[in-house]
Amino acid sequence: VQLVESGGGLVQPGGSLRLSCAASGFSFSRSAMSWYRQAPEKERELVATITSHEGNTNYADSVKGRFTISRDNAKNTVYLQMNSLKPDDTAAYYCNLYPVTGYWGQGTQVTVSS
Repeated sequence: VQLVESGGGLVQPGGSLRLSCAASGFSFSRSAMSWYRQAPEKERELVATITSHEGNTNYADSVKGRFTISRDNAKNTVYLQMNSLKPDDTAAYYCNLYPVTGYWGQGTQVTVSS
């Protein structure tokens, strides 16, 4: 299993970013996927999930209405569109299967600051 996150960066409050996660080594189209985040000195937090075929989604209350998870099964890629970003969204973001597995990528850092 390989998961490669990208798309993070420094953005001002209220801004947007789109994260991508390229997956390989497993049956992506048959797997539910998720995004997690971990801020310094905090536990890893489940941000969003998406089912395999139907594309049903769920979100943490802290991001509901601002973040959108999506997937492209033809590209083995899952995305996280993040709008109206807040300083509290600052964290390293990781994708994973769902339920979570022990396979983690390197993550992508998102910093929301003016």
